[in-house]
Amino acid sequence: MALPDPSQIAEIDGRLSGLSAEDRLRWAHETFGARAGIGTSFQPAGVVILHLAKTAGLPIKAFTLNTGLLFPETLAFKAEIERILGITVDDVQPEQTVEQQAATHGPELWKRDPEKCCELRKVQPLGRRLFELDLWISGLRRDQSAERASTPLLSLAGRPDGSDVWKLNPLVDWSKERVREYLAQHGLPHNPLIDRGYRSIGCAPCTVPSSGGDERGGRWPGFDKRECGLHTRTKK
Repeated sequence: MALPDPSQIAEIDGRLSGLSAEDRLRWAHETFGARAGIGTSFQPAGVVILHLAKTAGLPIKAFTLNTGLLFPETLAFKAEIERILGITVDDVQPEQTVEQQAATHGPELWKRDPEKCCELRKVQPLGRRLFELDLWISGLRRDQSAERASTPLLSLAGRPDGSDVWKLNPLVDWSKERVREYLAQHGLPHNPLIDRGYRSIGCAPCTVPSSGGDERGGRWPGFDKRECGLHTRTKK
């Protein structure tokens, strides 16, 4: 299967911008086939993408980064979504367990150097998975935060060796309210932590309930950090 030429990004982006999220995913499957993959952390937008792909009959494989530090509620919710949609979401794990990391870098690295912890437990595992893909599908939305306000629909991301992997954010122009409406319309659940004030749910030690501000509030409290690096360190 011949991949699109990177010089065509602007043209393809313009065409996809006029399509529904479902048709954007259909383009992804028709263009990249088995080399397309949905990365999800089971935030509401991610559930929408999984449901859209399933109901459209698009067999796009999905994966999640299981850091070993996720909330028990998130792991239970993953199992619930897999059961409801009849899918399997692959667990992509770090090379070291939490205990092995503690032996190498000291205990509770996230308290001392969250950038390094995210690198080891999120960025590096994603990098390894991207070698298996030509298109990475993500749930980023422009209204999530100021940092994400200029997120493109279609772009190129980078694998660890600097090679290109295409990246599609099919809900990039959706609002939080539209995501909520979709879940309600289709009777889809959300992570129960949301009802307890968690607005963006990551690893348990680095996520707290929050109110006010944007959706990324409550991540890495006490640090000047808003992103784990998945979308910033792979940006090209």
